[in-house]
Amino acid sequence: MPTASHPHRAPLLRRLLTLVAGHGLSRGYLAVCAVSFAAMLLAPDSTFAGSPLLLTAPLSFLCLFLPLDPGAEIDGAADITAVAVFTAWLALCALVNAAVLGALATRSSIPTPNPTSAPTPATVPIAPLPHPAPVAGTRPRGLRTLLAPAVDNWLSRGYLAVVAVALGFSLCAEFLTADPGFAGIWPLMATAPFSLVATAVATPVAYYSSIAWLSPLVFSLGVVLSGLVNAVLLGLLVRGLRTRERRAAA
Repeated sequence: MPTASHPHRAPLLRRLLTLVAGHGLSRGYLAVCAVSFAAMLLAPDSTFAGSPLLLTAPLSFLCLFLPLDPGAEIDGAADITAVAVFTAWLALCALVNAAVLGALATRSSIPTPNPTSAPTPATVPIAPLPHPAPVAGTRPRGLRTLLAPAVDNWLSRGYLAVVAVALGFSLCAEFLTADPGFAGIWPLMATAPFSLVATAVATPVAYYSSIAWLSPLVFSLGVVLSGLVNAVLLGLLVRGLRTRERRAAA
């Protein structure tokens, strides 16, 4: 059997479900999503009906490309199918986000190994090594360490490429065309939910004629920061899956 040689190797789906259900942070997030789903299904005309779309961002915004419209005036099986597919997609997005939160909690709870706990031979005295003098430029940088999960895996790098394309398209439409239309919606969707903060900051700037030209730049900066945060979270998810795979294979 193909799994006989690796009896302790858990499949990808099982590792994802472990990250989803293994921490209080991810379980609390899923509980909030469940309440929002109930509000969407039981009171579709209420103010909170659109909350699942925001809570499960950014992947939830991909439903705009699905060939369905649960808000359209459709009766019968087509309407039921549209609502079912839309809800299933949001539930899948919620599971992915919960796995990201679980990976983040796993990373913060991993104990740091103590190098002094390793046994040393008692018969051979070991003299302490002198500490080398610090060399300029070799000191670890906190920002680089913080952003490392955003660039050390293909998932995060691919996501950043999508953000760069969406932002480049928006800037070209803003500065090179007479009517940019809704070009800014693409980077907004690609970097949600944090990009909503960037929109809230950039919108008031546009109302002041003297600094209105700063609004696209402020929005672009917010999109870049939001994309980096999302890429770091995706990278932490990948690291969490790799860590559990090593533990299962050990």
